[in-house]
Amino acid sequence: MAQDATDVKGVQHDGNGEPAFRYNATLAQKIEEDWQKRWDDEGTFWAANVNGDLKDGEGRNAEGRPSYFAMDMFPYPSGKGLHVGHPLGYLATDVVSRYHRMKGENVLHAMGYDAFGLPAEQYAVQTGQHPRVTTEANIANMRRQLHRMGLSFDNRRSFATIDPGYVRWTQWIFSRIYDSWYDEDATNPSGSKGSARPIGELVAKFESGEKAIPGHESDGKAWGELTEAEQQDILNDFRLAYISKSPVNWCPGLGTVLANEEVTAEGKSERGNFPVFQRELRQWSMRITAYGHRLIEDLATIDWPEKVKLMQRNWIGESHGASVHFAVETPNGERDMEIYTTRPDTLFGTTFAVVSPEHHLLEDVPAEWPADVPEDWKGGYATPVEAVKAYRLAAESKTAKDRVDEAGEKSGLFTGLYAVNPITGAKLPLFTADYVLMDYGTGAIMAVPGGDQRDYDFAVKFGLPVIYTVKPLPESGDDLANYEGKAPFVSHDGIVINSTVDATKVRGDALSLDGLRVDDAIAKVNAWLESAGVGKGTVSYRLRDWLFSRQRYWGEPFPIVYGEDGTPHLLPDDQLPINLPDVPDYSPRTFDPEDAESNPEAPLSRNEDWVKVTLDLGDGPKTYYRDTNTMPNWAGSCWYYMRYIDPSDTKHMVEKDEFDYWMGPNHNKTAGKSGGVDLYIGGVEHAVLHLLYSRFWHKVLFDLGYVDSSEPFHKLFNQGMIQAYAYTDDRGQYVPAAEVVEGEPDENGEPTFTWHGQHANREFGKMGKSLKNIITPDDMYANYGADTFRLYEMSMGPLSESRPWNTRNVVGGMRFLQRLWRNVVDENTGAVHVSEDSLDDKTLKLLNNTIHDVTVEMEAMRPNTAISKLIVLNNHLTSLPAVPRAAVEPLILMLSPIAPHICEELWSRLGHEKSLAHAPWPVADERYVGQDTVTAVVQVKGKIRGKLEVSPDISAEELEKLALALPAVQDRLGGEPPRKVIVKAPKIVSVVPAK
Repeated sequence: MAQDATDVKGVQHDGNGEPAFRYNATLAQKIEEDWQKRWDDEGTFWAANVNGDLKDGEGRNAEGRPSYFAMDMFPYPSGKGLHVGHPLGYLATDVVSRYHRMKGENVLHAMGYDAFGLPAEQYAVQTGQHPRVTTEANIANMRRQLHRMGLSFDNRRSFATIDPGYVRWTQWIFSRIYDSWYDEDATNPSGSKGSARPIGELVAKFESGEKAIPGHESDGKAWGELTEAEQQDILNDFRLAYISKSPVNWCPGLGTVLANEEVTAEGKSERGNFPVFQRELRQWSMRITAYGHRLIEDLATIDWPEKVKLMQRNWIGESHGASVHFAVETPNGERDMEIYTTRPDTLFGTTFAVVSPEHHLLEDVPAEWPADVPEDWKGGYATPVEAVKAYRLAAESKTAKDRVDEAGEKSGLFTGLYAVNPITGAKLPLFTADYVLMDYGTGAIMAVPGGDQRDYDFAVKFGLPVIYTVKPLPESGDDLANYEGKAPFVSHDGIVINSTVDATKVRGDALSLDGLRVDDAIAKVNAWLESAGVGKGTVSYRLRDWLFSRQRYWGEPFPIVYGEDGTPHLLPDDQLPINLPDVPDYSPRTFDPEDAESNPEAPLSRNEDWVKVTLDLGDGPKTYYRDTNTMPNWAGSCWYYMRYIDPSDTKHMVEKDEFDYWMGPNHNKTAGKSGGVDLYIGGVEHAVLHLLYSRFWHKVLFDLGYVDSSEPFHKLFNQGMIQAYAYTDDRGQYVPAAEVVEGEPDENGEPTFTWHGQHANREFGKMGKSLKNIITPDDMYANYGADTFRLYEMSMGPLSESRPWNTRNVVGGMRFLQRLWRNVVDENTGAVHVSEDSLDDKTLKLLNNTIHDVTVEMEAMRPNTAISKLIVLNNHLTSLPAVPRAAVEPLILMLSPIAPHICEELWSRLGHEKSLAHAPWPVADERYVGQDTVTAVVQVKGKIRGKLEVSPDISAEELEKLALALPAVQDRLGGEPPRKVIVKAPKIVSVVPAK
């Protein structure tokens, strides 16, 4: 270390007159930068693959060592960079990774960048700068910030989703999904029914006659007699990635279609809060609904928070009921209307039916109103054609939420059509109502006003019959007379009535449900429906197929071209990747974000030379047209975890032996039967977007034999959020938090604040640029060093809980590290001054209890309580005449996952040549564990804020000192000394804050 000055006593000083070896921000930064360079140069954190060039820093492959794969939900590289709230999960993953390395495991810990996204594209629209330029600059800045934090990544494995080599494999996966169908009769690798299979197997079934050709069952045509376009139309109805023309979530403000999961409950886009409308567009979709049951069932095989499992179960929304076919009489003959109901027992009470305004039946309404139609059914229109046209147009201008919210207004219109009840033969008037959504169920419902409130209100408005088919149980004390003519009886628990039919009136056998409990009636009517050929018991899902097209520039192009007849053709793998071309304008062609009628024009369509191409796909050169939509940014994040295994592999998406080592179902004792990443840390906000989509893609690849685990992520951990104070002036405008000054309390004892002499109001919430309360890691590195920053974030409270940021309390972590430094290094001379003496009994017991307890806390991902125990041990060592090496070295090792740089430096100064990153984790001597300690409870304002394991004979002064040093206590003191501290050693410390 450079010496700035030496006084007459031989004490070295830095340029500010402080001892040159005093641990402060300046020395911390030098130590940290030196060790980060050494880690990079030596490949300290390189993970070793089974085979190939990805070896560890010593040049070895895995060689049978146990694997551990820990990763974060990788970030979108924002131009704003990181604030101190972002790294919480990254630091937690890093602490776990470092701990597992010290356990002797081969740890894979890497970071990539989810680089396709709307912010870079919107910036490109505003400035004309290519989004790649913006994105790569943002990645460079984020990579610098993460590196400076000392995260133990294997940087050889880093990549971004925009890298051509990565895009190639994303397109390859899409190709595999496109070229597959879901065979419900096949057995998947887990041994249960239902599996993705190559589309060629379906073609073979059509060719052999094993499977009937849809739409050609009656004309006897063979598969080979169909045109290519006819064949592709049929296969499109089976493919897992298929072209759909159906109502979609059209967001003019973003110029793109959104998946259901990207639309808020208010009917707005998650990003930008723009209105979302229902439009019918030709789009790519993914048949995720085929996996609905498996996505629910396999949640039992993974270690995820119950709240996330519940969110997925609710979003998928599996329900058991029946699909029922009603014949509809139209001017052009009989047509089929399929409905799904969870209550087929109420079919006898169906008195009308309702379809969505987008339903195909409305394309075939009569030219004139049927005789005796009430005027209020017509909506003021002369003909059904005019009425339906106007109603459909009005529905298009509403968001999905508006349509559902207005259901209470009982909006609806008679279509002029009638549906036939398949059981009773009754003719049911068919209405259209915009609260029925085409993308929910079949877009058609049977209405049972005697058992549903909305149907009842609708029936009252239009003067339709109300038939009750369920009455209360006798033992309930209720009576149907309490409902008749007043309200529906909506309970599932009851006795079926009015539900008998003579066989001569219907196509099937006689049926009576009267007297049965509801569940028994459902089972009986389902059997009848199937025997009569008019329906069957089935399972339905709230989950809709995943809309996969985006009318944007900045995304992966589809590996699909279209022939002159519009038939899609999959491009061969050797033509991948399909890279984005240059375009003159990045903006989607939509001008009014409030205009549901605005039409999308994808930016890629403006490069005609790219769109129109001549290709030889096996039958000579022909003209084809590329798809001008792009994939959503979710595509790249669906599978990135597998690419960490070897991002430079040009032959495989992931090589099978490497996958089995890192993610296979038997790769690690912690993985369990599902396999997958050992630990995945990220926000709960991704529960039904990224996590659901990833599980779907992974299961398709599992079925097709490309991977050997049924799930992508074995253990999921959701970190909390770091919150911060924000301040507004009296106009309600946010002002820079760093410029706000706290004043004297007001007459009520409440704190007061000013900004440049003006009154300011304080609020508490997220950190954000708009709130002007961002604190960056760069600020922390400059003022305290990365280790202090890491220590503070890990000590603030349980990782799963949100916690308040208070920069004034960061100094507490710095003081702990300074005490540790002084226990080993003379800050005046830099000399190491530890004792080689053996440990006294008290130190021996405290050390081994600390090793035992800290190991438990690290296994349970509780670094905050581990830090508290290490503080106690360090303070004890400070009280000794000389700090023994045998005690301080285990302390340094245990602290190193949390504050790695200072620990590496101390380890080196203690005479160890190698990095401690792979040094064995200390092991407690069980002879000394559990002896002579008691648990001291620390309270603030009467609430428990921490616990300390201390000696039974600890003094009140020492116990008070330890309690006040706890980060949770410091946070609540707000940098002020307490008004009172009551100590009842060794078990209780009660702290009363000054405010």
